[in-house]
Amino acid sequence: MIDRRALTCLMLPAILAFAGCGAGEEAADLVLLGGKIATVDDTGTEVSALAARNGRIVALGSDVDVRELVGPGTEVIELDGALAIPGFIEGHAHYMRVGQSQLELNLMTVSNWDEVVSMVEAAVAEAEPGQLIMGRGWHQEKWDERPEPEVDGLPYHQSLSAVSPDNPVLLTHASGHATYANARAMEIAAIDGSTADPEGGEIVRDPSGNPIGAFRETASGLLSPARQGAASPDPRRVALLAQDEAFSKGITSFHDAGAGWNTVDLWKDMVDDGSLKIRMYSMIRASPASLAENLAAYRMVGYGDERLTVRAIKVSIDGALGSHGAWLLQPYDDLPSSAGLNTTPLDDVVETARLAMEHGYQFNVHAIGDRGNRETLDIFEAAYASAGAGAYRWRIEHAQHLHPDDIPRFAEIGVIASMQGVHATSDGPWIEAKLGTQRSEEGAYVWRKLMDSGVIVMNGTDAPVENVDPIASYYSTVSRRMADGGVLFPDQRMTRMEALRSYTINAAYGAFEEDIKGTLEIGKLADITVLSQDILTVDEERIPETAVVATIVGGVVVYRGDGQ
Repeated sequence: MIDRRALTCLMLPAILAFAGCGAGEEAADLVLLGGKIATVDDTGTEVSALAARNGRIVALGSDVDVRELVGPGTEVIELDGALAIPGFIEGHAHYMRVGQSQLELNLMTVSNWDEVVSMVEAAVAEAEPGQLIMGRGWHQEKWDERPEPEVDGLPYHQSLSAVSPDNPVLLTHASGHATYANARAMEIAAIDGSTADPEGGEIVRDPSGNPIGAFRETASGLLSPARQGAASPDPRRVALLAQDEAFSKGITSFHDAGAGWNTVDLWKDMVDDGSLKIRMYSMIRASPASLAENLAAYRMVGYGDERLTVRAIKVSIDGALGSHGAWLLQPYDDLPSSAGLNTTPLDDVVETARLAMEHGYQFNVHAIGDRGNRETLDIFEAAYASAGAGAYRWRIEHAQHLHPDDIPRFAEIGVIASMQGVHATSDGPWIEAKLGTQRSEEGAYVWRKLMDSGVIVMNGTDAPVENVDPIASYYSTVSRRMADGGVLFPDQRMTRMEALRSYTINAAYGAFEEDIKGTLEIGKLADITVLSQDILTVDEERIPETAVVATIVGGVVVYRGDGQ
């Protein structure tokens, strides 16, 4: 018979072995007991207990085995049957914007334009004259009635301007790919009927050619003068707000989809002073010239006990479907005059790919429309061929609408699909109006088709486009159920375990971190999320009821749910 204490010793790598592994063994810092611990390893191992020391997992097994590692200073969490999983990895979201969104008007749940106007009116009543009013989250396709008058479902600014004559107002579309402005904001920015559309953007106009207040894609940049002079929140406060929000949702690692150099400097300082506890994987967003100047100096992997990695670049080749900005091979069904927008010149995308190869950076391109995805795949394929064989793991962020011919190319080239489950069910009610039935069925949110062709598919939320909650995105991924009760192309669902892997080990793979996180295994980081119910087995309709009991990063509890 094998002694359990000896078995525990055999499970530990030499670097983490207990001193003596006998009567004098060193106690764990953290022990979880009495639950279902889904390791998400290749064999689907499940245990009831786990121990961590110095930020790493040192034991997995039964309560009897692991309880022996409890010492006077050990924090013991009795799971009482709760589910523990590898910490959720947010695969694509906008970290600072998650924090910033908590300081702005939240327009995500408004039912119509009149509600937007009412919220702005209330904010103006509390603001000083001239103070900038900002908000985010409106989406014309989700309103219960079309505004009048309107252009492509977008309202004229006059009703908004009437309640905010002295305050500039800038309201960002839920996708982040359009902005709504009132008359005062457009006046400050010197925008009128004679203002030309910038490359990659569009000022939405009435039949007389006057701006109605809506600005698509790069045209939003024309409103920068209205933002100038506005008091900006302390970026450190914004970062901590985002961290609190992420921890409350069970997120232990965060792939930030587009930071500047100054933001990276802030995060590095916060790692140094111990205030940034979440693990950040940063994608740099900058011009080719700025990238060439700074990439070598900023590259870092696992800085501060695996808290900060900078080894990826982000570019957007097109916009969003909801704002008619996604770049399509054929025009939109509901806007035949447009096939979307190419938001970054292809020459700049090609040059950025070259710089990524030169400096050893991953290259991650936002591509939503089928034309945007095809152009990106072409650029990736050429870059891979030029550089020679290698495990580059370049990613297409979103990959929402693909031409059927391009689906197998992801695996053939070696491209990761960084997708967001919740986008499918959020966009589902209006996607066929934009693309038509055939294009939607063949290539919209085709997770299963990609997976069956051998593609690694990651998950996330694109917050603050959607709520950063992984449970909501997980539910969308396994159910494909929309708010109206309908199911969007059910044959594209993932299984429960596939969906969990997309939020853990697949996301770790997408950041070259599968050796240290993404599963609960001996020697890996003790990043753990504890959930109130078993999302792998509970009735599907109950998945959204799941609460986060605890979030653990490096063996330290950074969040406890209500009553814990």
